[in-house]
Amino acid sequence: MDYQRDEHRVHLIAYHLVWTPKRRKAVLVGNIARDCQSIIEAKCLEQGWRVVELAVQPDHVHLLVIAWPTTSAAEIVKECKGVTSHELRQKYPALLKLPSLWTRSYFASTVGKVSKAVIERYIAAQKGV
Repeated sequence: MDYQRDEHRVHLIAYHLVWTPKRRKAVLVGNIARDCQSIIEAKCLEQGWRVVELAVQPDHVHLLVIAWPTTSAAEIVKECKGVTSHELRQKYPALLKLPSLWTRSYFASTVGKVSKAVIERYIAAQKGV
């Protein structure tokens, strides 16, 4: 991961984020998982966040993302959860059985340049690669 530069800043803000479906149900499988991944990637691209690693597991999502210094981990999670919940529940009526797609909880950790490779390996291992 290289430092990002803009007019007034040099920065490297990387977050490891994890969130789960309501009741930790294993609903993120098949087409739902593929659509969830593409929706998250599109949202991150739209916001100018760079996805380093993304793993959609049946009962949780791991996202390693590089963001702007003005963007909080909470904002990234909120945006990703919001758009995926709306679009996936609209496309897959079976998800409407859950009171909401996602829990309100999430895990967030900042990632230093040294530990990036460790986290990438961990997320890749979650994918079964």
